[in-house]
Amino acid sequence: MKSPCNDICTIDRPTGLCIGCGRSLSEIGEWGSASSDRKREILAMLPARMQALGKKLKA
Repeated sequence: MKSPCNDICTIDRPTGLCIGCGRSLSEIGEWGSASSDRKREILAMLPARMQALGKKLKA
């Protein structure tokens, strides 16, 4: 399964999420060894996180 990384690797300090992909540092770290189910779980959370980050960063 392809990583959601898009080479915009900057962590938003207040949320602890990457502004490029929406993952936390722990999720980024576990990606390579995560099961397919876990990867799908992470991917399912990203759209809402990215929307929230976008709203936060524009404010």
